[in-house]
Amino acid sequence: MRLVRTEKMHPYPHTYVVEASALPIGDVTVSSARLPGLTVAAPQEFDGPGDRWSPETLLCAAVANCFILTFRAYARASKFEWTALRCHTEAVLENVGGVPQFTRFVTHATLRVPAGSDPAKARPLLQRAEDRCLVTNSLKGERHLDATVETLA
Repeated sequence: MRLVRTEKMHPYPHTYVVEASALPIGDVTVSSARLPGLTVAAPQEFDGPGDRWSPETLLCAAVANCFILTFRAYARASKFEWTALRCHTEAVLENVGGVPQFTRFVTHATLRVPAGSDPAKARPLLQRAEDRCLVTNSLKGERHLDATVETLA
């Protein structure tokens, strides 16, 4: 059975609301309506514990997640069959004029396609996902995509 998605995107503008709360020391809790709360702390690089999500890792996760969801939408619209997409994103935080700023985001993506597929058709869809990702389009840093397409035997 094949599922067909029939929902339409809501008209712009979209508004997203997140709440964060904390005491003078310890973790920060972030939450949003209808979503489970997350425990967040400073990363190890900023003297945090290093074993919790941080604003920096959440931003990286948003970039990777947005890339995958954007690719999924373009692949579906193009009727392109694929079996798995794995990616990891590296974000570089630098001191720019005395202000910490993410200067570069590199997404390493590995797409698996079924045997008999044309891997050349995947590359423009991967690039379109990179170009149209709303999260990275909202950031200042450079963006790079390193994509590999694997055909299953």
